[in-house]
Amino acid sequence: MSISSSLAAGVAGLNANATRLATIADNIANSGTYGYKRAAADFSNMVITNARGSGVYSAGGVRASSFRLIEERGALVGTSNSLDIAVAGRGFLPVIPEVSMGSASGDVPLMMTTTGAFRTDSDGVLKTDSGLVLLGWPANSDGMIPIFPRDTMVGLEPIVINSNQTAGDPTTSMNLGVNLPATGTEVGAAGTALPLSVEYFGNLGTSESLDVLFTPTVPAAGASNEWTMVVRDSASGGNIIGEYTLTFDDSRAAGGTLASVTVVSGGAYDPATGQLALTVAGGPLGVSIGRLGDPNGLTQLSDGFAPVSITKDGSPVGNLTSVEVDQNGYITATYDTGFTRRLYQIPLVDVPNPNGLLSKSNQTYQVSPDSGSFFLWDAGSGPTGSIEGYAREGSTTDVAAELTSLIQTQRAYSSNAKVIQTVDEMLQETTNIKR
Repeated sequence: MSISSSLAAGVAGLNANATRLATIADNIANSGTYGYKRAAADFSNMVITNARGSGVYSAGGVRASSFRLIEERGALVGTSNSLDIAVAGRGFLPVIPEVSMGSASGDVPLMMTTTGAFRTDSDGVLKTDSGLVLLGWPANSDGMIPIFPRDTMVGLEPIVINSNQTAGDPTTSMNLGVNLPATGTEVGAAGTALPLSVEYFGNLGTSESLDVLFTPTVPAAGASNEWTMVVRDSASGGNIIGEYTLTFDDSRAAGGTLASVTVVSGGAYDPATGQLALTVAGGPLGVSIGRLGDPNGLTQLSDGFAPVSITKDGSPVGNLTSVEVDQNGYITATYDTGFTRRLYQIPLVDVPNPNGLLSKSNQTYQVSPDSGSFFLWDAGSGPTGSIEGYAREGSTTDVAAELTSLIQTQRAYSSNAKVIQTVDEMLQETTNIKR
């Protein structure tokens, strides 16, 4: 009977608008929730009578379907903490619940979020207050990220940062810019050896030194323009690790620059780079003395001995002072000596259909058959955006639009209630016919 279908349609309308009201209430309640994705409800009609020209029509009512617009991106909000992280663009941060730590990676489903205020706990684990642990790929000791699979969680591990950790940076290269006196190789010169000591840092952060002795060759007549350079390593007990014969140019075009370097013992001299391949107690150490004809390395000019420019890399042992995340997802630790070290890389997770992800609590999502399989990208590559530190992603709720929808939903709900009231009155009239 058509009047009964009208009653059913009214009830369906109440249920559908109640569903929409629930999404609106959720959106408004989470208007200040970082990373919240707006929920929505769509209505679709149900047709029972589809015969054209039929003299009787039965109302099918309405059906509501709710979904979450995960693909929408909220505005980024700046913060004062370096480990407040947000994704600028497409992609998700890989996380796991704290209770899942210690389980094998294959037994824990990958979860993802778009933002988080991460802090270290008592064990140094980087996580949010809600218990979401951030995952990343660990770097090697040289700061390089190994190659890991991109379609599985193999290689991903909880990021751990110990605030009391120390680190040293061994010296691997050094540049000697030294001027030797041209008068030292002239006939009648005293032939005094000139010492030079340069500090470097060993593998354990210890302070060591290269002791270099420049001895001029004094000729019987004229000027030899020749020096013998002997290099000793304090970490090797003062043993000689290199001896070289240096000859300087005295021509008008290139006067005072190296003309030749002859290896007596020790590492080779590379004329292309101007570097000596020395080996100290801790390993190889490249010492640049300048290319042939290069005025920026060792020179022989005038009558003064002067270390003009001596530079080296490395640093002594330092304490951790700060940790930051760059746009490519690299987590870098900075120490009070100025040394920086790459610790982890945070990949970005992407799926073909983000709106098909399963929504979980705490603004997290999980892969589903509707979303498709995940893939791990380097931030800023492929379809993914960048990772921003000192930032949180705001809620995608537009309060003004939600309040407008609330008014519309309220009117629609009242109208459906009026339909039920009208059907009730009509059924009452039908009952009264018998009286």
